[in-house]
Amino acid sequence: MTRELEGLTFCITTFGCQMNKHDSERIVGLLESLGCIPVEGPEDADIVIFMTCCVRESADTRLFGHVMSLKNAPSRNDAKAERRIIAIGGCIGQRDGEKLIEDMPHVSVVFGTNTIPLLPQLLAEALHGEQAVAVQEESSTSATGLPAHREQRWAAWLPITVGCDNFCTYCIVPHVRGREKSRPLDDVAEEARRLVAEGVREITLLGQNVNSYGRDLYGEPRFASMLDAIAGTGVTRLRFATSHPKDLIPQVIERFATLPSLMPALHLPVQSGSDRILAAMNRKYARDHYLSLIDELRRARPDIALSTDVIVGFPGETEEDFQDTLSLIDEVGYHQVFTFIYSKREGTPAAAYPDEVPHGVAQDRFARLLSVIEKRAWEANQADAGATVDVLFEGASKKDPSMASGRTPKNQTVHVPVSSSEEAHALAGSIRPIRILEAKTWYLKGEAAR
Repeated sequence: MTRELEGLTFCITTFGCQMNKHDSERIVGLLESLGCIPVEGPEDADIVIFMTCCVRESADTRLFGHVMSLKNAPSRNDAKAERRIIAIGGCIGQRDGEKLIEDMPHVSVVFGTNTIPLLPQLLAEALHGEQAVAVQEESSTSATGLPAHREQRWAAWLPITVGCDNFCTYCIVPHVRGREKSRPLDDVAEEARRLVAEGVREITLLGQNVNSYGRDLYGEPRFASMLDAIAGTGVTRLRFATSHPKDLIPQVIERFATLPSLMPALHLPVQSGSDRILAAMNRKYARDHYLSLIDELRRARPDIALSTDVIVGFPGETEEDFQDTLSLIDEVGYHQVFTFIYSKREGTPAAAYPDEVPHGVAQDRFARLLSVIEKRAWEANQADAGATVDVLFEGASKKDPSMASGRTPKNQTVHVPVSSSEEAHALAGSIRPIRILEAKTWYLKGEAAR
């Protein structure tokens, strides 16, 4: 049945986290293996796929706008499809299922986070004018077994867990990704060895909470052992995301000091600096414990670059609570902070919490938080002004093709002038020593070290 897809064009729009990006790479690899042809935009595509995120309310609005703009659009390949096939996957697909087709009848396919392997069959049904929905709570199949078309040949996402057991009161992820399931360590290590043999220089291990890796399989977390195994493949650069502070143990922190390939950068979401709000969020750690982790990390790797997530305006947040968050951000001095105004998600406990923070108050706190974040991020980057750092180049800058862009070990963006965009693309995937001439708030500028 799926041979009918051969020759059809497709494009994917991906929203949300790294796990969604990884899933999209698997879908591209799967469809290409069936003879489908990737194109840049929906105007040239017979199949338009949206990989969705439902963490914030704005994601629903964006999806609806994108999908409605394609209403009544004909297929580019009328010999095979009566109309353009629109498919919605990811977390919104998992959450809403058939309701998406009820709300947007021109949608042909809805698939969930556990049914990516069924996508070819669903698309084949849609070719014949049927509407197909496949959403399962759990599945014996996994997207990790599908072929992947990586966005960058030298870098790879490598999932080690799917799902989450933490149930933070504001978060919908456990409800759409399911309970945490770990992949066997040997399976992950073997995939990493294949990636390294293919020329991958940077591997990022993925999970909603990588620090609890293995608890369901081995009875205790074995993330430190996972880091050892992947470092043992000879990969040049090793990263991971995301860490939950409650499960960050000394053995993992120690690896920043002992594994040369483990990059000195860590994303450690704090969400709030107030113990009262952290308890209401069900984060299972307190401010002092979080700050003690920061101290331990800096003892293990003094040059480590830290990033975090912060939610402003959580129900019941007072000005005193917000001041606790401001002071924590100022004390830690992050290189980067991802900030969000609280967004109510139906189905989560926090959606029923009283004492909503007025939008204007939340906006004011958000603006004040940004000013502290920018000041401390600028100060953090100054440590590298004048230094020579190894940069893994990614190609030409999207904003300025006369610049090549890449990443430092601390995951900072670096721009280096080149003679042409061709030279920038030729650098992609290489690691070169770069002398930093100027340190800005969100990026560095440099030149080839002589």
